[in-house]
Amino acid sequence: MKEIILCKYGEIALKGLNKSTFESMMVKTIKRRLRSAGEFSITKSQSTLYVEPLGDDPDVDEFMERLSKIFGIVKICRSGIFEKDINAITAKAPEYLEELLETAHTFKVNAKRSDKKFPLKSPEICRELGGAILQKYPHLKVDVHHPDVTVTVEIREQAYVHGDPIDGAGGIPVGSSGRAMLLLSGGIDSPVAGYMMARRGAVVEAIHFEAPPYTSERAKMKVEKLAKIITAYCGDIKFFCVPFTEIQMQLRAHCPEELFTILMRRLMMEIAQRICEREGDIQALVTGESLGQVASQTMYAMVCTDAACRMPVFRPCVGMDKSEIVEISRKIGTFETSILPYEDCCTVFTPKHPKTKPSLVEVEKAQNSFDFEPFIQKAVDATTVELIKV
Repeated sequence: MKEIILCKYGEIALKGLNKSTFESMMVKTIKRRLRSAGEFSITKSQSTLYVEPLGDDPDVDEFMERLSKIFGIVKICRSGIFEKDINAITAKAPEYLEELLETAHTFKVNAKRSDKKFPLKSPEICRELGGAILQKYPHLKVDVHHPDVTVTVEIREQAYVHGDPIDGAGGIPVGSSGRAMLLLSGGIDSPVAGYMMARRGAVVEAIHFEAPPYTSERAKMKVEKLAKIITAYCGDIKFFCVPFTEIQMQLRAHCPEELFTILMRRLMMEIAQRICEREGDIQALVTGESLGQVASQTMYAMVCTDAACRMPVFRPCVGMDKSEIVEISRKIGTFETSILPYEDCCTVFTPKHPKTKPSLVEVEKAQNSFDFEPFIQKAVDATTVELIKV
C-alpha cells in the first residue's frame, strides 16, 4: 500500500501574507532533517505538507520520528493513498487499517471533504466506510464519543485514510525569529530553555563555561551531549567553550564571597556578548533561569545581571516551577544526561551563603574594585568553537 505523511500546522496558517515565508522555512528544515532517512517528495496544499517516502521499502516510522521533532508541525498523520472513489475506499481501507483495528474495541469514522465535487457528503462517507469496517471486524463497536480509534477519511486531491494523528512539536519554524546565544550549563534548565526558544523560531547557538582542573573533561562532554540531543529539535548548533578558571580565581581573591555568584553571572554575560558581537547577527542571550529557584535567580539578582547586558536576555523558564521544567526535559530526552554527576563551574564555585537580595550599587562596586578586563578579553580570545550537527 502506498503511503504518505500528512503534516498539519496550526499557527502558521494564521500568518497572512507571511504564510509562504514560514512554509518555505519549514520545508527547508524538513529536507535537511529527512535527507539521510531516504528519498522523499514534499508538496503543500490547504495548510498541510505532504511528505511522501519514495523507494522500494521506505522506513516510514523513521520519517515519522524525525518529523515529530520539527517545529511548525502540529499533527502528523500516516495515511494510505486511495482512489477518490467510495468503492475503492471501502474495499481497501479496512485492510490498510488492520493493525489499528484488530486490537481496538471501539471506533468511529470522521470524514473531511475538502473536494466538494466528491459525490458523497461527509455523513455518507462515514456511513459507508463504517459499515465496511464493521463487516471486516465484527468485534468492533461504534463509539462516537470516546472511541479507541478514530478513522479519518480526507477527500483532497486524492483520498487519504488514517488513524489518530500523533502530536508534532508545534511552534514555528527554526530560523523565523533570528539567532540567540544560549548559556548552556550541565543542568536541567538550560537545555529546556534552548528547546523553548527554538520552538519560537530562534536559531540557537550555545556557549559553555568550563573551569579546569576544577571541572573534568567529562563535564564538558556532558554539555556537548546535551547540545547534541537538542539538535534534533533546534538543528545544528554552534558550540562555544570558554575557559573560565582564571576569572573565577580572581573573583575569589578580590570580591566578597556572598556576591560571587552574581558577579560570575555578570562576567559570563559580558563574555557571551563579546562573542555575539564578534559573530554578528545574534540578537539575544538565553538562560535557563527560573524566578526564585536558587539564590542567584531572585528578582534582585536578575536585575543586577541584566544591568551588565547590552542585549536582551530571554528566560523562557522564568515562570515555571522545577517539576514543569523536568517534565519538558524528559519529553525532549535531556533529563537523564542532565542529572549525571559531573559538576560545572557554577556548581564548583558556589558560595556557602550567597546574597539573595543584592543591590546593583554594591554589586557594581565589588566588580569595579578589580580590573577584570584583561581576563575577560583573554577568555574571549581563548574560546573554542565547534559545530554540533543533528
